[in-house]
Amino acid sequence: MIKIIGVAAPAVLLAPVAVPVLHGLSGLAVVGLGLFAAGKVVTKTVRVLNAPPKRRIPAERPPID
Repeated sequence: MIKIIGVAAPAVLLAPVAVPVLHGLSGLAVVGLGLFAAGKVVTKTVRVLNAPPKRRIPAERPPID
């Protein structure tokens, strides 16, 4: 019985803190994912805008008969 109380007491003390901590961690994960996605979009856009123009190869024209 005393072992059960020894294990349950810290759990009861931490239970009120667990829910806000879980919400905080999930909020950080969502914000981090959003920042990561925004960074990827900005990086790809900058690369496309700063890339040198591609050389166009004219299409071959069929011979005129």
